[in-house]
Amino acid sequence: MMPSRDTHVLIIGGGPGGYIAAIRAAQLGLHTTLVEADALGGTCLNVGCIPSKALIHVADTFDRARQQADGAALGIRVMSPSLDVDQAVSWKNGIVDRLTTGVAGLLKKSGVDVINGWAKIIDGKTVEVSADGHGATQRIHCQHLVLATGSQSAELPNLPFGGNVLSATEALSPRHVPKHLVIVGAGYIGLELGTAYRKFGADVSIVESLPRILPSYDSELTKPVLDNLKRLGIRLYLGHRTEGMSEDRTALRIAAADNGETLELPADAVLVAVGRKPRTLGFNLEELMLDMENGAVKVNDQCRTSMRNVWAIGDLTGQPMLAHRAMAQGEMVAELIAGKQRHFTPAAIPAVCFTDPEVVVVGLTPEQAVASNLETKVGLFPFAANGRAMTLDARDGFVRVVARADNHRILGWQAVGVGVSELATAFIQSLEMGAQLEDMAGTIHAHPTLGEAVHEAALKALGRALHV
Repeated sequence: MMPSRDTHVLIIGGGPGGYIAAIRAAQLGLHTTLVEADALGGTCLNVGCIPSKALIHVADTFDRARQQADGAALGIRVMSPSLDVDQAVSWKNGIVDRLTTGVAGLLKKSGVDVINGWAKIIDGKTVEVSADGHGATQRIHCQHLVLATGSQSAELPNLPFGGNVLSATEALSPRHVPKHLVIVGAGYIGLELGTAYRKFGADVSIVESLPRILPSYDSELTKPVLDNLKRLGIRLYLGHRTEGMSEDRTALRIAAADNGETLELPADAVLVAVGRKPRTLGFNLEELMLDMENGAVKVNDQCRTSMRNVWAIGDLTGQPMLAHRAMAQGEMVAELIAGKQRHFTPAAIPAVCFTDPEVVVVGLTPEQAVASNLETKVGLFPFAANGRAMTLDARDGFVRVVARADNHRILGWQAVGVGVSELATAFIQSLEMGAQLEDMAGTIHAHPTLGEAVHEAALKALGRALHV
């Protein structure tokens, strides 16, 4: 007879949403079991957010060292630097290992039962777990089932993964730097990794079917990123579609969308970065016959699915596919199961691109506000007028605020520049607290900091800028 056990909450998936849900449920006194087939931490920690930022840091540091070797204005002189790819990857892996070990420790400390294995859903209250995804080793019965299986890289039919066609997972653990790297997709993943590999020394081309980079953001916001891509020597093929690899797999064939003109781009490696899709296969999800929407599990504002006591969180539920969204949903679901009253209705969810320079978008852009028939006040403060940006030799970019014209309530923030990811907290807090322009303009900001641009943007929107 197959061994079985009972648990109050069963969570499938140990990524950001799953492990946070497990920890919070256990804190609330619920017997909680978490099933994860791979490493704890999910895509974000193991092959996504964390390792990509680690490699970006290596690339930035190496690029600065090479600039000093060429004789930079700062007066620093170094010998010609070189890159040890194996050591860089080892350093990145060390960070990942420390964090996954930390997640395991937090789960253990909270009293969560963690099972390493593959889950197969039998029904809404029963899951079988096996060590290899084939022969079941135990059966788990639960009162509440939480689905947190995340997402996976989207594949193109004419560029299936394998050989020298890579997903972001393989690109984050390089064995060497390719001479010619072609990236398909000019979204944040493609631009982040393309910039890093160019700084490592690769010859990089980026192909995008739409006419501009980061197509979901306005051109004013993305212009500093575009300018830097060109400065780095990255070739952009915007408005081009891919047609597959050449017969000898040494080049990628592309065609212009407007006139069909074809090109072959030399490619030792091709990175397909056209987005991600919910991970719905491989664990018998179809058995539950849940309502779906655009390939994702459909949920309400409490992350309830169409089946009672079956919940879904994170990337499995569709856009925006962000780790911090999954974490917030996981915490909420645990509290709902424990009897608390919660709804997932954030004022906004920050989006950050760790490009060079970085991009942050929170809430409504000027164009979105206009589309919503809102009259607005917009204030933009350039980093060229910010003392701290000058001392960092990082004067490209700006902070922009969007507010209602009638009551000055802040609707959104956008920023582009070095280190602006750290401003996202101030942006989202102002929206969650219902701040007005006067609140930000009347707050004393430390000098000299990049955060002063937040203060100055609010002043600009009020028509009383001090430093521009």
